[in-house]
Amino acid sequence: MFKRILIANRGEIACRVAATAARLGIETVAVYSDADARAAHVAACDQALRLGPAAARESYLKGEAIIAAARSAGAQAIHPGYGFLSENDAFARAVREAGLIFIGPPPEAIAAMGSKSAAKTLMARAGVPLVPGYHGERQEADYLRGQADAIGYPVIIKASAGGGGKGMRIVEQSADFEAALASCRREALSAFGSDQVLVERYLRRPRHIEVQVFADRHGNALHLFERDCSVQRRHQKVVEEAPAPGLSEARREEMGAAAVAAARAVGYEGAGTVEFIAEQDGRFYFMEMNTRLQVEHPVTEMITGLDLVEWQLRVAAGEALPLAQAALERRGHSIEVRLYAENPERGFLPSTGALRALHLPSATGFSVGAGAHGEPAALRIDSGVRVGDVITPHYDPMIAKLITWGADRDQARARMAQALSQVRIAGVSTNAAFLYRLMQSPAFASADLDTGLIERERSTVLPSPAPMTMRDWGVAAAAWLAKESAEGARRTLPQRVLGGAATAGAPETAWTDPWRAADSWRVHGQGARRLRLATDTEQCELRIEPARSGAGFTAFAGDQVVCIADPRLDEAEGAVSALVGAEAVRCGALIDGSSILLSERGRALRVAVLPPGGNPDEVATDAGSLAAPMPGKVVALMVEVGAMVERGQPLAVLEAMKMEHVITAPEAGRVTAILHSTGSQVQEGAALLAIEPIAAGAA
Repeated sequence: MFKRILIANRGEIACRVAATAARLGIETVAVYSDADARAAHVAACDQALRLGPAAARESYLKGEAIIAAARSAGAQAIHPGYGFLSENDAFARAVREAGLIFIGPPPEAIAAMGSKSAAKTLMARAGVPLVPGYHGERQEADYLRGQADAIGYPVIIKASAGGGGKGMRIVEQSADFEAALASCRREALSAFGSDQVLVERYLRRPRHIEVQVFADRHGNALHLFERDCSVQRRHQKVVEEAPAPGLSEARREEMGAAAVAAARAVGYEGAGTVEFIAEQDGRFYFMEMNTRLQVEHPVTEMITGLDLVEWQLRVAAGEALPLAQAALERRGHSIEVRLYAENPERGFLPSTGALRALHLPSATGFSVGAGAHGEPAALRIDSGVRVGDVITPHYDPMIAKLITWGADRDQARARMAQALSQVRIAGVSTNAAFLYRLMQSPAFASADLDTGLIERERSTVLPSPAPMTMRDWGVAAAAWLAKESAEGARRTLPQRVLGGAATAGAPETAWTDPWRAADSWRVHGQGARRLRLATDTEQCELRIEPARSGAGFTAFAGDQVVCIADPRLDEAEGAVSALVGAEAVRCGALIDGSSILLSERGRALRVAVLPPGGNPDEVATDAGSLAAPMPGKVVALMVEVGAMVERGQPLAVLEAMKMEHVITAPEAGRVTAILHSTGSQVQEGAALLAIEPIAAGAA
C-alpha cells in the first residue's frame, strides 16, 4: 500500500479521499489555489502545497505543477478525484512517465472513452446497444444537419469530448439546428478544448441509469449494481439513487453484464461508471463511460457497505479486487441530493458569496460503516466547505452532498426530506427548499422517473411564490423579536459600576441595564413600536404592542391581528419557535444582517427588516434583466445597436462556470447601446446592453 499520496482536487472529494487514506494509515498532500488557501481539504491533509491563482486553468488544471508538487512532497501516487484532470489521458500519461502512479485507469482506456464518437464505435464492436445517431469525423454544419434530418427529430447534439451536461443541445426541428450547433460548439470548446460533436436521436422520456464498475490489472472485472440519475436540471444530475427503481432482476443483470463488457473492451482498471440511457419499457443504450469515480458514488457505498475509495487505492497499488461478483450484495435503498449554491427560481443560476451561516443536519461524515442493528447509517453528509468559506465563480458551487439510507425507497426518501428541512444557510441562495419539494412531489414519490421530471413537475417543484399571510409576517416578526430579546439579555453591566464598595473576595455579578433592554417598557407604561418588513414582492408594516396579558406581543397590520407568544431563537440549530396565533410554530430561521431567512416545508423566504420611516420603492417581479446575473464572459451578441427586440428575445450569451446563460430582453424596445463586446469579462450586475422601451403598437 502507498505511504503518501497527493490529492489533485479540491472540495468534498478531496476531503473524502483524505478521510479514507487516514483510516488506512496513508499520508496525504493537498494542493490548493489562492482561493482555497484556508479550505477544508487543505486542513484535512497532512501537507498542503500552493498551485497558483484562483482560476482553474492557472491552478488545478496545471498538470505539470501538480506532478512537480507530488515529487517535491515525496508522494508515490496522485489521486485525481473527479472533474479537473481526472479524465485527462495526457495528464495520466505524464504522471506515469514521471514515475508516479495515477490512481485511476490507464491513459489508453481514458483516451478510448474520452471521445464519445470513438467510444460508441468501440462499444458497437463489443455488442453493447447504442442509440441511433451519427458519431463520425465529418463536422461540417450542413453535413451534420443532414444527418440529423435523416435520424429524425428531436435530436440531441453532444460535445464528443464532453460530460457533466456541458456542450449539449436538444433540437426539435431542422430550422433550429444551426443555431443550436453553434452554441453547443462554443460551450464545448470552452469546457473541453474541442468543438467536435455527435448527433443522436433524442428519447422523449428517457431514464439515465449508470452502472458502477471496477477492474484490476489481474484480469478481474465486476459491477457494483446500478444507480438511477434521471432527475436532472440543464442536463446535470440533481438526485441519484441506488438501486434504480422499477427494474426487473433480469434487466439489472443484463445492464451489469453490458457494463462489465464495456470495461473489458478498453482494458480498464480501477473505478469507472458506464452510463446508459433507458426507455420507459426498460430498453437501454450505451451513452458514455466516465473513467473516474463519480460524484454519486456514496449511494453505491451505502447499499453495499463498501468503501470505493479504498478499493481505488488497493487496485492502484497492484492488489486484486477485494471481492468477486458473486460475493457482492445490496441492501436497502439510498438517495443522494446535491446541495448547491444556486437559485432554482432564476433558472438554477449559481450563487456566489461567503457562507455566513452553515447549519447542516447531524450525520456520520464519510463513514460507510454500519449504524444501529447492523444497518448503514441513516444519514451521511459529504462536504468540503465550512462557515466563512466563499463560493466563488471559479469552481462548481456544490456545498454538500446529503445521502440517506433506508430499508426501502420510501424510508430513504422520508429521511432525505427530514434532513433537507434542517438545512439553514446564509450568504448564498441554495436549492434546499427545491430539493425538499422534489422529495415530496408525487412523481418522485411514485418513482415516475425520467430526465424531464423537473420540467414536467415544474408547478410542484418550482411553484410561484405564495402570497404572504398574516401568519407568515407574524413568524418573521417572532424571529426578529426573539433576536432582539436575546441581544438585550446579553447587554449586562458588572454590579460594581452602580457604585459602592464591592465585598472583598466576592465574585462580580452581572446586572441587566433596563435602559439597554430591547423591549416595550416605558417610564409611563408600555409602549408600541413599528416593524417594517418586506419580501421581494410584498411589504408589511406591523404595529407591535405588548400583550395585555403581559406575555408576548400583539401585531397589527391594518385590520389584521396576530398574537405572538414566547418567541425564542435557537442559534445553534438556526430555528425559531413561538406561539403565533393558535399555532405552535418551529421553523428554520437565521438572522443575516437586517434580513430574516425563514425555511419551512419546502418554502424559503428572505424577509428584509426595513429602516423606520419613509416609503421605499415597491419591489417588482423581475421580468428579465440586461445585467449579468453572475461574473462571466460575454461569448455571443445576438443583436446590434438599433435593433428592435421583443420581450423575452435572446440578446446575449454569458459564459459562467463553463455553462452558457442567455440574457433576454425584459421588455420590447430598441437597442441603444452595446456596453460589453464579445470576449469581455464582466462582474455580477454589470449592464450588458441598453434598451429604450417602446410602447405597445409604436413603430
